Parts: sequence; structure tokens; C-alpha cells
Amino acid sequence: MKLEEIKEIAKQHNIKVGKLKKAELIRAIQMAEGNEVCFETGKADVCGQQDCLWRGDCN
Repeated sequence: MKLEEIKEIAKQHNIKVGKLKKAELIRAIQMAEGNEVCFETGKADVCGQQDCLWRGDCN
């Protein structure tokens, strides 16, 4: 997903985008949605979240 799309989602959750990097924004969105804050933490193979919006970008 492109950074501009991620910023729009962040704004919908009242997250101040500022100079946050892509991974920081996604983790903030995960937290705001009440999900596990796991983007790019190395848990992609074991997280069990196959339908995660961020799955394609996660490592």
C-alpha cells in the first residue's frame, strides 16, 4: 500500500501523521483499531492474521 493511502487511513483514526515513517503509521493504526501492534516485527509467519490489511507489506 502506498504511503499516501496509509496517511489517509491514519487521519481517519485521528492519528497525527507528521513525519512518521510507514511502519510507525501502520503500527499506530493497528493500535487505534485495537489490533496487535505487530507490523514488521518478524511475526508475519505466526501472527495468524491472514486477512490483515498490511499483510502484503509485512515482513
